[in-house]
Amino acid sequence: MDNRKFVLEACCTSAEQVFRAAKAGADRVELCENLEIGGTTPSEENIRRAVTAGIPVNVLIRPRGGNFTYSPEEEEQMAASIVRCRELGAAGVVFGALLPDGSVDRKMMERLLEKAHGGNGQRRLSATFHRAIDECADPFQALETIMESGFDRILTSGHESSAVRGSALLAEFVRRAAGRIIIMPGGGVTAENVRLLAEITGASEFHGTRICRL
Repeated sequence: MDNRKFVLEACCTSAEQVFRAAKAGADRVELCENLEIGGTTPSEENIRRAVTAGIPVNVLIRPRGGNFTYSPEEEEQMAASIVRCRELGAAGVVFGALLPDGSVDRKMMERLLEKAHGGNGQRRLSATFHRAIDECADPFQALETIMESGFDRILTSGHESSAVRGSALLAEFVRRAAGRIIIMPGGGVTAENVRLLAEITGASEFHGTRICRL
């Protein structure tokens, strides 16, 4: 399959996987650990080794599994992780937080985005809002809030268990985003179904653990 028109982001849990993904044609990776609980922030050593693979590495910033409503102490931990990711050479960070009512925690997101975007000559990190959007009470309001906050992209399965099942909503996200933010389908995306998802949704970036034939 000719993937040149797509950006393929491989989800990896180790530096070894990152090297294999780079060889298999991935354009970028998201690095995390503990996928069995939805993913958490990887260790510094894992990040340090992964960024030497010659491919952009976006790092998941998630202090624990479970819900996406975080305490002030957890926010401080996430902020410190973002700063450390820049120091270690990561290309970007991936995070998201919700309020108890199921809306995006905009104030927390904007504070964390300040850390990601940097200042005083600091290198800007790309920022992806992750699949916490798939647990939002109002997906379209969440989309607007995330766009207004200053994220570069949204990783989403379209409020379904997989991107294939959520393809109709993903297509609507792409339409409403209208180029203001990248909509990146994820969840069950594979090398075999990515072209079909591109045709249905109009998306150009895709994410998955099996998006490349490793």
